[in-house]
Amino acid sequence: MTQPNQNSSDENSVAKKTVKIWDLPVRVFHWSLVILFIAAYVTNYLGPSYFNYHLWCGYAVIVLVSFRIIWGVIGTYHARFVNFLRDPFSTARYAFNFLRKKDEHHLGHNPLGAVMVIILLAAILVQAITGLFTNDEIFNLGPLYAYVSDELSLELTSLHRQLFYWILGAIGLHIAAVLFHVFFKRDNIIKAMFTGTKDVHDAKDVRPIKSSRIWLAIIIVVILALILAWIISTAPEAVVDPGY
Repeated sequence: MTQPNQNSSDENSVAKKTVKIWDLPVRVFHWSLVILFIAAYVTNYLGPSYFNYHLWCGYAVIVLVSFRIIWGVIGTYHARFVNFLRDPFSTARYAFNFLRKKDEHHLGHNPLGAVMVIILLAAILVQAITGLFTNDEIFNLGPLYAYVSDELSLELTSLHRQLFYWILGAIGLHIAAVLFHVFFKRDNIIKAMFTGTKDVHDAKDVRPIKSSRIWLAIIIVVILALILAWIISTAPEAVVDPGY
């Protein structure tokens, strides 16, 4: 009688193994940013009377993205930049292998996904910060408007508006990449961003996390919110120049 292949059984067990890689703060950050981006667009689209709501969306975005940058340094394994960012040559090699369908499976961000993460974080943070200095040329002013000249405020307002379309394009690419992974590579990264878990398969970076370090994340967010509140509350009153 033939004995079952123990090695084959072990390999199948590993292939089906599910591990936790995304901590709760990263998942909350991701979906909160999605909601806030939509809310910021809607409040801007609805006109000047919704300007304050638009501002609050911007405040929240600044706190969230600033948190994610800090979390990328001191957070859990797969959240840290050092564990998923690659040098340009490694990233190009991954892209080449991806086109040849010989790319390695990554539990966390792959090298191309890492580039998109950095681009989106940087662009969204710049857009949110420039919004603090903007004016709508009617009667609404950003809370830090008084720190800049009228001319610079207009330039920052223009940048703030233009960046939206670049960010929207990057988000479109991001969504397309996510759908490709879900339907063609059978890697349900959408589900993973809800549950925090992924199937190991043949991944090279199998480093499950043991804790989400939620209290540390809360402390960081509270400190960032207090700093932003202080900056805004101590800024000179924003008023329109009579000669403007």
